[in-house]
Formats: sequence, structure tokens, C-alpha cells
Amino acid sequence: MIRKILAAALLAAPLGATAALAAKDLGKEDSCKYQGQVMSAVQAARLDRVPQDKVQESILASDPAWPENFSNAIPQLAQHVYQMKRRDLKQNDLGAVFEAQCLENWDQIQAMKEGMAGN
Repeated sequence: MIRKILAAALLAAPLGATAALAAKDLGKEDSCKYQGQVMSAVQAARLDRVPQDKVQESILASDPAWPENFSNAIPQLAQHVYQMKRRDLKQNDLGAVFEAQCLENWDQIQAMKEGMAGN
């Protein structure tokens, strides 16, 4: 269940999250690291019982360290994380899993982004 939700989130989030920063400018390690940080922040908000409609506001109020455009992924990731059971969230580090999957699937994600951009 966790892998399915993360796979869906992994495909959705980076497509919009890095629009302002070209992947070649940022690099996959940094991009995936930031995406993992965003996922961790959403997971923490869920565990802290932040209402889903207040997640983005709550996370942004904490002045996150990632580039601003990565915050665009918060609503998409929240949709997936808030579908999960809290007990599953307590047992898994979604940020680490998300970062690892991003690194593993980087080339496919970039190909999808290029295809959607019409390149």
C-alpha cells in the first residue's frame, strides 16, 4: 500500500515541483533530497494532526530550507499522505523512501517531464 501511494506521489510531485529550476541546473541528488524533505514535512504535519487544508500554510510557516518552488508539491503529496493510516506513517520514513525512489527513477521521471512539455 505504501509503495503504491508513494509511486503515485513520486510521479505527480516532481512534474510540477521543479518547473522553475531546470533539472540539469539542480541535479538529481539535490532535487531528490528536496523532494524527500517536502515529503517528510507533509508526513510530520499529518502525524501532528494538522488538518489537510492547513498543511501547506503550516509547513510554509516553518520557513523550510528547500527552494520555494518545491513547495508547489505540498498539496499533491498531502493528498497521498492523508490517505494513509497514521500507524503506517509512524512506522515508515516516507521522506527517505521518496528520496530513494526519486533517485532510482530519475531518468524515467525526466523523460515523462520532457514528454509532457512537448520536447
